[in-house]
Amino acid sequence: MLTEKPVQRRCFKVYWSLALAFVCLSFGNSIAQPSRDKATLVITDFTNASPDLGWRVVNDNVMGGRSDGGFRITDGELYFTGRTNTRGGGFSSIRSARHNVDLSLYAGIRVRVLGDGRRYTWRLTSDARYYGRELAYWADFDTVAGELRDVSIPFERFVPRFRGSVLKGPALDLSKIEGMGLMIYDNLDGPFSLKLQTIEAYSSTEQSAK
Repeated sequence: MLTEKPVQRRCFKVYWSLALAFVCLSFGNSIAQPSRDKATLVITDFTNASPDLGWRVVNDNVMGGRSDGGFRITDGELYFTGRTNTRGGGFSSIRSARHNVDLSLYAGIRVRVLGDGRRYTWRLTSDARYYGRELAYWADFDTVAGELRDVSIPFERFVPRFRGSVLKGPALDLSKIEGMGLMIYDNLDGPFSLKLQTIEAYSSTEQSAK
């Protein structure tokens, strides 16, 4: 027994060192968690110092539609471009990978965009499910062609939807946000182009000061 204790202690230290390294790797690129003394939480500004949210494209061809869209990221901007076709689903979207974040201390999402005059939709997901399947919360916002704008979208405007159909509930649980996305679904045909520079959550205190 006297010869086993030093070995056990060394094994214990190695175990916790590996565990700590795993935690750092797992969460080093996640969305920052909110703080009560922060009026604004920057989710990403698309620079190398920002988290990689793991964006992916979801267009209406998943349901037989004919729209086309995609994105590219340069240092400081995400370009979302394509063409919608209403002879089908009529939408194009990009969505983040799953990132758990508590936004219950905030009043809404603000995005800085250079738009084309069309209407876009911001999309949030939580742990809410509809008959076991993920539902989303949508809120529309307008753009002005050629104008760089900060667009504030209050959380109270987000409506639960499942595959485009409006639901009566459940209410959005801001403490359990799991993902977000950008979508165009304005019932129009034709090209679209939007530059997204920042995504942040803003507090009611910060918003009322403007």
